[in-house]
Amino acid sequence: MDADTQPSLVIVYFGGNDSMGTHPSGPGPQVPLPEYVENMRKIGTDIKGLSDTTRIIFLSSHPVNEDRIRETRSIYLSDLIRTNEQCQKYSEALIELCKEMDMKVVDLYTAIQRKDDWLTTCFTIGEDSDKGCI
Repeated sequence: MDADTQPSLVIVYFGGNDSMGTHPSGPGPQVPLPEYVENMRKIGTDIKGLSDTTRIIFLSSHPVNEDRIRETRSIYLSDLIRTNEQCQKYSEALIELCKEMDMKVVDLYTAIQRKDDWLTTCFTIGEDSDKGCI
């Protein structure tokens, strides 16, 4: 970037929609895992190039409450396309990439599940819970 002042901190979160499974009808927000990793690599490289002092923190994919998703999905969507198995794969891939590139990462997938009542206090698909939005 050509700006005189560069950010001191950049927090990057992608993966919630990217980690969805492939929709039976074809098009959807899902990004294949290798493409997701490469996209995150490019974003990390671009941000690292801003300045020597810009700090980067990536946030990994978070877990979801699959039961709540099943309850709230459209009757036209027969298959569950957002699963914890998928979220975990994307989270682990991002963590590995961040280690490789010497970037900080917050493992939301694991951290959220440390709370005993995470299934009832955390949002599922972008909706706030009564405890707030993560």
